[in-house]
Amino acid sequence: MTEAVTRSSPTVDDLLLHHEISQFLYDEAALLVERRYDDWVELFTDDALYEVPIRVTRERGAAWEVSPTGRLFDDTKQTLAVRVARLNTEYAWAEDPPSRVRYYLSNIRVRPADQQDEYHVHYNVLIYRSRGELPEYELLSTQRTDLLRRTESGWRIARRTIIVDQSVLSVRNLSYFL
Repeated sequence: MTEAVTRSSPTVDDLLLHHEISQFLYDEAALLVERRYDDWVELFTDDALYEVPIRVTRERGAAWEVSPTGRLFDDTKQTLAVRVARLNTEYAWAEDPPSRVRYYLSNIRVRPADQQDEYHVHYNVLIYRSRGELPEYELLSTQRTDLLRRTESGWRIARRTIIVDQSVLSVRNLSYFL
């Protein structure tokens, strides 16, 4: 999943593309913060995959640090829509009252993908969550790898893989989106 870092100077086109994609990601995070989940799901392509593999602790030099088969989430756009629909009902008890969540995006790196108008985007996300009147809060550090596709409707997420840095989650639940 890691790519070699190149030291060549970016072109103006590279900088404009990076800015455009960064703004898309910031706007997407704002939809989640504002709990505009129906609008958020529309940012995914119809063939999208959204996955959160399970992090495992292995010996140094092991071939993998995330489970090749185990997933916390393994969704499509359709299953994301079902999760969103449930959040919009009275049965979403884990989110009543709703969590206050912030997404801090950093280290955004953009690389062309194999298909025209598709880009691999690697970045880090720190998620802050507080609930009710409790003084406690939760932090979750993740690395995202997206495949973004430029469409007639704008940028869309064709694939998202989220690697959580913790192997044992210290959060009460995952009723929000990573």
